[in-house]
Formats: sequence, structure tokens, C-alpha cells
Amino acid sequence: MGELQTCSWKQLKLRAGLPTDTDGGSFLMFNGQPFVDHYKILQVSPKCDARGLEAAYRLLAKRYHPDHAETADVTKFNEVIKAYNALRSAKKRAEYNILYATRTGFDFSEKDEMDDGQSAYDDADAHEKILHFLYTKRRENAQDAGIGRYYVQKMLNCSDNHFEFHLWYLKAKGLIEITENGTLAITIDGVDHVISMSRTAMREKLLIAQAIDRQGQA
Repeated sequence: MGELQTCSWKQLKLRAGLPTDTDGGSFLMFNGQPFVDHYKILQVSPKCDARGLEAAYRLLAKRYHPDHAETADVTKFNEVIKAYNALRSAKKRAEYNILYATRTGFDFSEKDEMDDGQSAYDDADAHEKILHFLYTKRRENAQDAGIGRYYVQKMLNCSDNHFEFHLWYLKAKGLIEITENGTLAITIDGVDHVISMSRTAMREKLLIAQAIDRQGQA
């Protein structure tokens, strides 16, 4: 039997960035217990938010899915499924972060700027929100599909600089346009993009759900 290691519960909670106002006694661990770095498997920062975690999971699950002819990898696919299941619940993730902090020395309480990967996830999410917002308006009134910039930015709740970046990108890609009245409207390419992404998302959810069911039955 492996040697037991006793650590201060308060110290572990501080390192994991969790509240310390409750007494948890001591945290006991076996030195020889296998440790799996779920964040490394999902290729995300331990500080990424739930949205970034899900985005990484969907991307990797799609890449390694057994039905994907070019990049299928059953072992990695199962690892991704297990990693996401271990972190998707806020409670389970908080508990895992305590173990993660002790095994890796990572300090969750330290404040740092958002990394480039997380920024990219947030930008992609903002672009999809804008397109879906404008898509809905276009479907309601195809001939008068413009929405004022103020309302789009208010929907995103972002800074002026970030909003201008999002508009620059979507206009450069030909997905949105500025109408004669100065409002924002989705283009035909933007509509095609929204429909294509919706179909892809539905297929991904179905494939992943089927894979999880098969894994549970194994």
C-alpha cells in the first residue's frame, strides 16, 4: 500500500482558488495513485471557463471520433470523453482542481491575463452570437434585416474595441454588411454559414451522444 501524504486543507483550497471558510480537515492521498491531467488531454488552460472547456471537448471529440476516417483514434477519443465528464460539473471540477494543484503545483488563485487560446474561443463565440442575432432578424423580415450597432453591441456586452474587431472580421469574411441606413445585416454567405454550422453542431452532438452511450454499455 502506498505511503499516505497529509496536506493542509486550507493550503490546498488556497492553491486551488477555492473558499477557505469551511473546515475540511486534512486531505489524504496515496502517493502511488494514478493521476490524469484532464486539462492536458483537452488542451486547455486549467483556468479556462466552462465555454472554452466545452468548445475544446467538441473539437477533440469530433477529431478523434471512431467514425472520422482520417483522424480516428479510439484511445484518445475515450480519454477526451472521460476528461470532459470529470470537469463538466462545477463541483467535480472544483474537487479535481484541489488534486491538480497538489500534483502540479499550479496556483489557481494567481491572477493573470486571459491566454490567446481562451481569447480565440471567446471571439469565435461572439462571432456566432452576432451571426445568429442577425440571422433571426433576416428571417423575420428579409427586406428590412438591419439592426442598429448599439443593439448588437448591447447584446454582446463587450467593449468598443472588441466590438470593432468583431465587425471588422465578419465584414472582411463577407458574412455581414453595412446597410444604406448604417445598420448591420447578415449577407447570403452569412446565412449559409449559420445553416452549415447548425447542421455540423447537430451531427457532432449526435455522434458524441452515441459514443458516450456505447462507452457506458461497454
